[in-house]
Amino acid sequence: MITLLRRVTAVCALSTALAACGTTPPRQAAIPPVPTPPPRPPTLAPGPAGLTPVFEHGPRAPGRTVALTFDADMAAGQGARAAAGERFDHPRLISTLRALKVRATVFMTGRWAEEYPDQARSIGRDPLFEVANHSYSHYAYTRDCYGLPTVPEERKRPDVERAYAAFRRAGVRDPMPYFRFPGGCYDRRALKALAPAGVTAVQWDVVGGDAFETDPDVVVRQVLDEVRPGSVVVLHCTRSAAPATERAVRTIVPELRRRGFRFVKVSELIGAVGSRP
Repeated sequence: MITLLRRVTAVCALSTALAACGTTPPRQAAIPPVPTPPPRPPTLAPGPAGLTPVFEHGPRAPGRTVALTFDADMAAGQGARAAAGERFDHPRLISTLRALKVRATVFMTGRWAEEYPDQARSIGRDPLFEVANHSYSHYAYTRDCYGLPTVPEERKRPDVERAYAAFRRAGVRDPMPYFRFPGGCYDRRALKALAPAGVTAVQWDVVGGDAFETDPDVVVRQVLDEVRPGSVVVLHCTRSAAPATERAVRTIVPELRRRGFRFVKVSELIGAVGSRP
């Protein structure tokens, strides 16, 4: 018993001395919690024979949701035109969407992200928006597509991957696994070529008609006449090629809200259809 008391006294004395020196006995380090991985964006299951799935609109349910999508077009060979002053961006449109608190999806080319990295990063980090892939080059994936140059067969998937690399260099966070074909042109060969990329091809069911249109009322009428619950509306985020878009949006958004529509991102529409297991 005397020996045990002496040992206890010695331990107490050691603890007191360590505390006096500003030192405490070593403790076992806390085990940090395992971080929860972010949820995977919803995608559609591959199509027949493993082809890239194609999404055109969401459920025609009573929820009355609509996705406004904006193509940020810039072709690989248009750097000289940008250097000469042509504007392929549209910051006023983005500011208007923010002011109206509209959730939207921007389909961006890699070349656009390289030309406007600060804007690409700002859009990609804004919770209102999501960035999806519109190819790197904005060259067509089929022949006879509005006069666009054609991507060679062996370059189709690398063109998509090159765009994602451009997004990462610009600082875009978590670009979505969605791809919009330039010009909306695709065929079975294109769907097969992109299948290994694991993307969902996103088309639309409402054409905004804003490309090279100078009268915003034309765009407004076209969208309002065609939109339905679950619609995907295609518009553009390129000032020189879509000069009336921002003015049209200022009318389209409040009118659709008056009709009971709610603006969502493409990912929300795809998630309502079903995710890849």
